[in-house]
Amino acid sequence: MTNKQQMRIDETYQNKRIDQVLSQLNEEASRSQVQTWIQNGYVTVNDQHVKNNYKCQLGDELTWEIPQPKGMSIEPENIPLDIRYEDEHILVVNKEKGMVVHPGHGHENGTLVHALLHHCDDLSGINGVYRPGIVHRIDKDTSGLLVVAKHDQAHEKLSEQLQNKEIKRQYEALVHGVISHELGTIDAPIGRDPNDRQKMAIVDEGKHAVTHFSVVDKYESFTRVVCELETGRTHQIRVHFKYIEHPLVGDPKYGQRKTLDVQGQALHAKKLEFTHPITGETVTVTAEPPQIFLDTIEKIKMMP
Repeated sequence: MTNKQQMRIDETYQNKRIDQVLSQLNEEASRSQVQTWIQNGYVTVNDQHVKNNYKCQLGDELTWEIPQPKGMSIEPENIPLDIRYEDEHILVVNKEKGMVVHPGHGHENGTLVHALLHHCDDLSGINGVYRPGIVHRIDKDTSGLLVVAKHDQAHEKLSEQLQNKEIKRQYEALVHGVISHELGTIDAPIGRDPNDRQKMAIVDEGKHAVTHFSVVDKYESFTRVVCELETGRTHQIRVHFKYIEHPLVGDPKYGQRKTLDVQGQALHAKKLEFTHPITGETVTVTAEPPQIFLDTIEKIKMMP
């Protein structure tokens, strides 16, 4: 199964290598993955196959397909889930730290999708076989709340709310350093890091990204913050706080080398508020951070 997409090259991507363009357009794909797509014939320019180093020209018609992993088992797995809200249309799950949301290369089983397929008789199919019901995602080592659609009508309405910035998503994070002010907004565009395609970064040609935050508590060398997302870019909170020189504690990709061991970034999706896609009622769900997050706070308080 593939997902076919098309676009016409404009000034933004003119004279850029095609593998660079595609890795910017597909934020979850590495440059090496994109190059494999090109080599295997999943990419054409003006209906012609090209090489990785092809320089895109103004007006080029770019077509590409994202190949799905082959031979991957999507059988239901009896994995415990922390369900915080559920009816016949949707559910909200409190994902544990360390769980991958959907299957992919290197994560063929044990994902949230495998667990959901065991829990539910059916899930929406809008996002394809490998992401049934998944309206939005959070990183493997980020814990917290996700809303899942059980059928396509619910999925469409929730996706529309997400696109219109009508779903309130609140996160709690622990960052390095003491933030001097109590409130802040980080407004900086996010795109692929040109020096490391496995990372995101603040880049001029990146996508609009805004994070609002407030300080919950300050410690000797750390700050506890609550963040609200106005946009939902890949690794947004992690990249934004690195940008203001307060990287997340424990973040293996964007954090400091000397940090606290919290099994990945200290980031938790603690609150979701949205309009129920069928009933129109306001749904508000909260979940406190996992115990390792709370224990780390206590350790910090006891530091000299």
